[in-house]
Amino acid sequence: MTPVAARSRSEAFAEWAAALAPADIPPRVRETAANALLDIAGLCIAARGSDYVRALVGGWDGEGGCTALGHARGFDAAGAAMVNGTAAHGEDYDDTFEGSPVHASTVVIPAVLAACERHGRSGADALKGIAVGAELMCRLTLVAPTAIHRAGFHPTAVIGAMGAAAGVSAALGLGARQMVDALGVAGSFASGIIEYLAEGSWTKRLHAGWAAQSGLRAALMGGQGILGPRTVFEGAHGFFFAFAERGLAPAFERIDEGLGRAWQMERIAFKPFACGTMTQPFIDCAVRLAGMGVGAEEIVSIRCKVGEGTVHRLWEPLAEKHRPSTPYSAKFSVPYCIAVGFLDRAAGLEQFAEARVRDPAALALAGKVSYEVDPENDYPRNYSGHLAATLRDGRTVEVRQPHLRGGVREPLPRAEIAAKFRANCRFGGWGGEHTVKLEAYLGALFGAQDLTGLAGFRG
Repeated sequence: MTPVAARSRSEAFAEWAAALAPADIPPRVRETAANALLDIAGLCIAARGSDYVRALVGGWDGEGGCTALGHARGFDAAGAAMVNGTAAHGEDYDDTFEGSPVHASTVVIPAVLAACERHGRSGADALKGIAVGAELMCRLTLVAPTAIHRAGFHPTAVIGAMGAAAGVSAALGLGARQMVDALGVAGSFASGIIEYLAEGSWTKRLHAGWAAQSGLRAALMGGQGILGPRTVFEGAHGFFFAFAERGLAPAFERIDEGLGRAWQMERIAFKPFACGTMTQPFIDCAVRLAGMGVGAEEIVSIRCKVGEGTVHRLWEPLAEKHRPSTPYSAKFSVPYCIAVGFLDRAAGLEQFAEARVRDPAALALAGKVSYEVDPENDYPRNYSGHLAATLRDGRTVEVRQPHLRGGVREPLPRAEIAAKFRANCRFGGWGGEHTVKLEAYLGALFGAQDLTGLAGFRG
């Protein structure tokens, strides 16, 4: 049996988080949190009328005074976190951590907003909660990169419960011991398998919302003194023992080293395209290929060099990736994303509508796309794209995208994030007046005395 540590990793993190003052949060972290807040809100509005959100709202029987953006009905705090988290993540257009893929904001922000609205906390409390929760999620994904996916779990789902627990604990002003208990409880609440990859079913869409409400509940329980294991991360039967493939030794020091000096959440990347993170550079390649004047009828085949760790999610089974069974499955098909990016020079929400995914021209081009594993590819440290198109005249045209656009090497400017927010609100059926008011409200939220103003964005 592993000896009990004198000071566990969760204790080290919680002591730092509990002592953090909102004024001590660096400007770049605050900027990242503000961009994420705007991005997530737009995604909540975009998906509010979708079939999966309607089904979720119909199946949630908790009532209360908390806001799910764009819905007239009031929810209990867990319900608001669940609906907002599911809507924000549902179209896979939400931000991602560049280092090993995890969607931090789409879990932490819904949980923190719901907790602050329910318990009368300030905008500064919300900022602290978002920063703490997102920082923990980013750090946890660096402990054993790719190992959680390889074990069959969705990192956003399982790591998300921990991030939401930390974020809500910080926003509510819990002490370090209470946060440790909350994290210990959240370890038993975490869940989320990746079998959705087989046929593009809806369960992944629920993962962020479920993690948000799980972490929120865990924080409330930890705050009331329910004891959780303080070695939840590094213990012999802890989080990484349960959720990560055993072949990679976890680097537990990444949970707490350099806290307050090096902020990992600054590496959160904002997506320009409405699909899986690692597909994004390939779309940029396809758009560039189309811009060279190549016609679809000229293309005989497209061969892509890829990182081995992406194959089981984005390339196999290849028959499913060539002809996605659902629009959601298309978001995790590099062949389809290349095809629609080439044909439309775009990959927004419209490119993943049912009719577009069934389009014969898109499917014909997707069927010409194949892959080979490149042992030199530096995934997951960097997300890059490559394609080599063989043309009817015998030429081969190669295009490369060296990094994720929207990531640390090429950040999206605030203006582009704001434009994305407005487009998503339009997609969700909101007029300009609602959109302008919400954008202004979110821009001032971190300075608000409370979050009662959220209620003005129901319906």
